[in-house]
Amino acid sequence: MDFVLKPLARLGGIQKKKATVRFAEQGWLLVYCSISWTLGMYINYNSPYWLNLFEMWNHWPIRQITGLMKGYYLLQFAFWLQQILVINMEERRKDHWQMFTHHIITTALVSMSYSYYHTRVGNVILCLMDVVDIFLAGAKLLKYLGYQTACDVGFGIFIASWVIARHVLYVMVCWSLYATVPSAIPYGCYDTVSGDRLPDSPMTPADGGNDIWRDMWQPFRDPAGPVCFNMRIRWAFLSLLGGLQVITLVWLWMIIKVAYRVVTGQGADDTRSDDEGDEDESVDDTEKGDLGKHGKPTNGPAALSIDGKPLEEEVGVEGLHFGTPTRRRSERLYKRSSSRTSGISISGTSDRKELLGRIGCEKPVKD
Repeated sequence: MDFVLKPLARLGGIQKKKATVRFAEQGWLLVYCSISWTLGMYINYNSPYWLNLFEMWNHWPIRQITGLMKGYYLLQFAFWLQQILVINMEERRKDHWQMFTHHIITTALVSMSYSYYHTRVGNVILCLMDVVDIFLAGAKLLKYLGYQTACDVGFGIFIASWVIARHVLYVMVCWSLYATVPSAIPYGCYDTVSGDRLPDSPMTPADGGNDIWRDMWQPFRDPAGPVCFNMRIRWAFLSLLGGLQVITLVWLWMIIKVAYRVVTGQGADDTRSDDEGDEDESVDDTEKGDLGKHGKPTNGPAALSIDGKPLEEEVGVEGLHFGTPTRRRSERLYKRSSSRTSGISISGTSDRKELLGRIGCEKPVKD
């Protein structure tokens, strides 16, 4: 980030520190998601479960996997673990707990599917998630670079990919877990080496038993031993997948509301945004702010105008400062009261940037 992405940001004309950091973060996310999605799609395309939902579950348990699949899965697990750390290290946003819950569920699903021999369906779901993040990060980079038209197109592609991948194809995978698994994986216990279903016994019940935690930890205790699959385990996976769908539906609703208000020219407030970077995005030093609200010089008495009402204060020689200009609160109040872009009325330049920066695009604000 420091040696490649931040210099690229400066080459692209991005000068502010906060914007440079954001550009580098989104650039890194674009690089990672592009690599992981390409690798995941390569594995998926060259597998028997390519465009075949039944084959995702067939022949379970699949204990032997290729080195490429193993490396891919461990890479994804490491990425989502560090995402949990990152979200608690950076400044908290208003959707912090939604993001935190999303990362916890995703990490749990990746680890459980790996240990419980469901890497096929895990590969499919990870591909569906990664492709959306590619378009989102790409649209944000275009916004930071000031390519408004390209950003608008990218934002449209992002919304389309979000709906198709996370609310159509993802739901199809969840439905296959509900409807297909009972026939593809009959409840019971299986030999992890041969894949054969074991006969009924106290240790290998015919219905797979009902001890979900013992069954989930069995692959760690004895990788070559029997592994059981039952209704409770199936519903555990289905519940976690359903939880992810609920979170993404909440985010989709926020995106639709903002997109609708932008298109219709109404005011919009992003409930996901926060005030981070407010100081960094405020108006520059007072040499740019020595004009009143209507562009008139403040000659004579020092004059400020808030909401059309001039506030005057007589100052003596001792009150004049010729050092480094300081930022004035009144300028920020003025800036907040007059911010308007593409029919959007949002309090504060940083709020506007945060709104369209996280879920859309904006025209670059000139300093």
